[in-house]
Amino acid sequence: MVVADLPIKLDLHTQGMEINNTLKFSRFDLSEDRSLRAWSAADEYLLSVFKEEVEPSSVAIYNDRFGFLSGHIHSISPVVVTTNKSQEQAISANLNQNGLSELTFLSPFEDIKTPVNRVLMKMPKSLGMFQLYLDHLVRNSTDEVTVTFAFMTRHFSASLLKMAGEYFEVVEQSKAIKKARLIHLSQKRPRVKRDLTTSISYADRIYKQYLGVFSSDHIDYATQYFLENIATDESQETVLDLGSGNGVIGIEIGSKLPGAEIHLLDDSIFAIESAKLNSTGEEFHHHYANDLEIFKDETFDLIASNPPFHFEYDINIQIPIALFKSCYRCLKTGGELQLVANKHLNYLTHLKPIFNSVEVLAENQKFVVYKCVK
Repeated sequence: MVVADLPIKLDLHTQGMEINNTLKFSRFDLSEDRSLRAWSAADEYLLSVFKEEVEPSSVAIYNDRFGFLSGHIHSISPVVVTTNKSQEQAISANLNQNGLSELTFLSPFEDIKTPVNRVLMKMPKSLGMFQLYLDHLVRNSTDEVTVTFAFMTRHFSASLLKMAGEYFEVVEQSKAIKKARLIHLSQKRPRVKRDLTTSISYADRIYKQYLGVFSSDHIDYATQYFLENIATDESQETVLDLGSGNGVIGIEIGSKLPGAEIHLLDDSIFAIESAKLNSTGEEFHHHYANDLEIFKDETFDLIASNPPFHFEYDINIQIPIALFKSCYRCLKTGGELQLVANKHLNYLTHLKPIFNSVEVLAENQKFVVYKCVK
């Protein structure tokens, strides 16, 4: 592997592409933090450098969270590789508000019809997700493909370079601008088939999950505490595991409620595909979605959740609060939402106005388990 400094001679203030200020991008994540933008200096850096190049024939974009990259190079019809339903919705919403037509969305489980020769990527938070992206783009690109990924310098890890070097001979780093950096990859190595899953043991079961899915080496401690304290009842015939991850909550509930219909829903395609690896019976139903709009009113007897509150590097409790309100609609009268949460989130103040009754089933120094009844 050749590791070098990339000789980029670019000052974002005076050279390169001017960011199109006529385009408007919103986060569409319900965040109430007005200081957060739908893009970062890393996105700006990546876009500016790309605009200095001769236009490539086919481009793929990975991890464009809100559509900043997709919107700015919309005219060349890039393929947009997405991993979250909320990501697709946010990009579509931003394209729509700028009067731009839809682009082609693909998941890393789908092949790109025409191999690409240029890839732009915003570095994901997870190193495992980065490897999944690399594996996918190597399989779906020409031998001459070049890849540039961008990140804020505070998120740099030497592991990025090591991982990139497993897939490409040449790994070149740019100088930092506005606390952002680029890494440029070229000369693909011969492809080696790799196992992109990991295995986790819990309660005498082995759970498989794809790289990049939350908690890669053990069932996270909040979920373990939840499963130790959840209160199921044999009358509960329809169950939703909301934010299912690899499916452990729904599967463990199913073992306590034989014959129950178990639905597993997650915003992440890698999570829901992981759940499919572990829950194969006819009683299990899998949904790749980021809300409960697909369900009718009064569908479930029990909704169980370890709801996500991290949005990449940010904490955002507005998303779980919106989900709690949807849970109320989807529960039968007398149905229950049971969830685990970090104590510092203080969900109790948000749950009480929604549900007829809310009680604490268990708590320790870090976690609390709530039961909310409609």
